[in-house]
Amino acid sequence: MATKTADRSNSQVGWFQKMITSSVGQKIVMSLTGLFLIIFLVVHLIGNLQLVMVDDEGYSFNTYAYFMTNNPVIKTTSILLYAFILIHAIQGLVLWYYNRQARGTTRYAVKVDRTAGASKSSIYMGSLGMVILAFIIIHLVQFWGQMHFTDNVSAFSAEGYDGAKDLYALVSATYESIWMVIFYVAAMIFIAFHLWHGFRSAFQTLGLNHKKYTPFIKAVGYAYSVLVPLGFAVIPVIMYLRHQGAL
Repeated sequence: MATKTADRSNSQVGWFQKMITSSVGQKIVMSLTGLFLIIFLVVHLIGNLQLVMVDDEGYSFNTYAYFMTNNPVIKTTSILLYAFILIHAIQGLVLWYYNRQARGTTRYAVKVDRTAGASKSSIYMGSLGMVILAFIIIHLVQFWGQMHFTDNVSAFSAEGYDGAKDLYALVSATYESIWMVIFYVAAMIFIAFHLWHGFRSAFQTLGLNHKKYTPFIKAVGYAYSVLVPLGFAVIPVIMYLRHQGAL
């Protein structure tokens, strides 16, 4: 009996491993992690808009940042977030590599129209993903890394927030540079193209297609892929214009 139970358990583990490592399984993982990151971006944008929506010298944003870095639930979610970003990036690169290899093998047998049935964002999804991954790494080092691992960030002086850091001052100083503003706006353009394809593709991969609801999902996806990156992009622009006295 024990042997049969062990065999059944091993069979289930083997099935799961085959599913996860298969092309279909990798696409499912990509879709699920992508949907999680899509939800995170909305939450992240709502918090970051306090940089420009509230004129209180950074108090609202710093209290928000303090909560996000000290709440146990949020800290646990953050670990999952970093893991999902890594998994999403690795799976995306693996799928991009396999797709490229597949196109390479068919290219010599017959001339393939790479644009047939695929949007430009789909064709260049791998390249977009690598650029976005590089941006995420730079973004984390620039803000999260400095806040946690350096003494470059001054203390946030407010009652009840002992040990908090003035992340608002760091962000504000970063966006005094026109080149950093251009860099972040350009990154949001890349992210918009990535989301344009990824939002719709995630629902399609998970089989959540319906004649009645799919057009609505596509519309929401297109609106999301424009409005969310636009929201992130206007933050450095507004902060830079404030530094220049234009606002």
